[in-house]
Amino acid sequence: MHREEQANLMAVHNYDVVVIGSGPAGESAAINAAKHGKRVAIVEKQQAVGGNCTHWGTIPSKALRHQVKQIMQFNTNRMFRDIGEPRWFSFPRVLERSKVTIDQQVEMRTQFYSRNRIDLFFGVANFRDEHTLIVRDNQEGVEELCAQQFVIATGSRPYRPADINFRHPRIYCSDTVLGLSHTPRTLIIFGAGVIGSEYASIFSGLGVKVDLIDMRERLLSFLDDEISDALSYHLRQNGVLVRHNEDYESIEGDESGVVVKLKSGKRLRADAFLWANGRTGNTDQLGLENIGLEPNGRGQLQVDEHYRTMVPHIYAVGDVIGWPSLASAAYDQGRSASDDFLEEDFRFVEDIPTGIYTIPEISSVGKNERELTEAKVPYEIAQAFFKDTARAQITGDTVGMLKILFHRETLEILGIHCFGDQASEIVHIGQAIMQQKGEANTLKYFINTTFNYPTMAEAYRVAAQNGLNRIF
Repeated sequence: MHREEQANLMAVHNYDVVVIGSGPAGESAAINAAKHGKRVAIVEKQQAVGGNCTHWGTIPSKALRHQVKQIMQFNTNRMFRDIGEPRWFSFPRVLERSKVTIDQQVEMRTQFYSRNRIDLFFGVANFRDEHTLIVRDNQEGVEELCAQQFVIATGSRPYRPADINFRHPRIYCSDTVLGLSHTPRTLIIFGAGVIGSEYASIFSGLGVKVDLIDMRERLLSFLDDEISDALSYHLRQNGVLVRHNEDYESIEGDESGVVVKLKSGKRLRADAFLWANGRTGNTDQLGLENIGLEPNGRGQLQVDEHYRTMVPHIYAVGDVIGWPSLASAAYDQGRSASDDFLEEDFRFVEDIPTGIYTIPEISSVGKNERELTEAKVPYEIAQAFFKDTARAQITGDTVGMLKILFHRETLEILGIHCFGDQASEIVHIGQAIMQQKGEANTLKYFINTTFNYPTMAEAYRVAAQNGLNRIF
């Protein structure tokens, strides 16, 4: 069939807004626009909604982590030891249990679109011009979507260097590792960022010996130094060997494992290899050349302070624009972008808490000690150790601490850093006080407020008293 004849048979749909990608950024942009009376469509390349967040990244890895954490608690709790020996669980079995959460998420998010009368198109989106999108599905079906506004929320995928054979059955990236069909005894992880550190925790929790190769001189250097040191210590305690300031020369797989040659001359061998170093924006199939947009070397789109690309009615949000590449931020960016073209109150998303789901987990918001020292801010430290709180003693989750950085003269809270069980929940209490304006942001809030006992939140009162004792 000639292209002209095919074009004549193509179904044409007109919308106010078309969103490309149904991850957190795309979902919030689409629903916000629909709530404001706009006719909205969303295009998803996969066969189910949720994006990389639901299917390959956040949800599967955090569900997997939860299962592993439960196994670790069972195998170390004295009460359970009285009734049986430690149990061994295979990676595929643990992974299978985690998939239940994915199915629940897909069902829930599909209902969101149905309830808000948002049309779903499954297929690959390609811009024909600045107001027209061509969507091709797996059955060669073609749809034409015309709209006044577009939101690109296509997310990212693992960066995969050309000199590594990812087709080899023992070489994985952070997407394909979710299809791992055996439990390796030994594993090499290249890349000690958030994803690499999280998977190092997960596999070591299953009893796998892990080599974690870090190209930098310390783990997660954007964290407070004390928290980074604590993570490094506890990874090593769980059998992870961390190798800093290293890069690979070659990675070769054979029938029984993978050999990694490092530029420093070292040679490592393991049953499997996981690449967890960098991500690339999903922009290569969008036909951006047809609308005059060019991504950077990492496939990411540049946007202004209102999430607009160089084409003003085309917005971009989420991982496809790079930093901070967090599901939480992506959700807020999507809503903010649609607020902009809806002419609602706009917020640029920048005060973002970090949530790192290692075992134990890490969360922080605001400035760290290094930043405050360099800026010559007269700060003081308020800290509470989980081992001293009744709730942690009851649950056995005594590893960790809460650290509050505050101005020693005004008592303004400048940063909150938490390491330990439920850290990503605990941090939000302090974040709420930090967000208050003027004198309402004060360490004294935690002294003048009664906390439930026993709770992990009580650590704020303990820390505040500790900090005020340092003031003279």
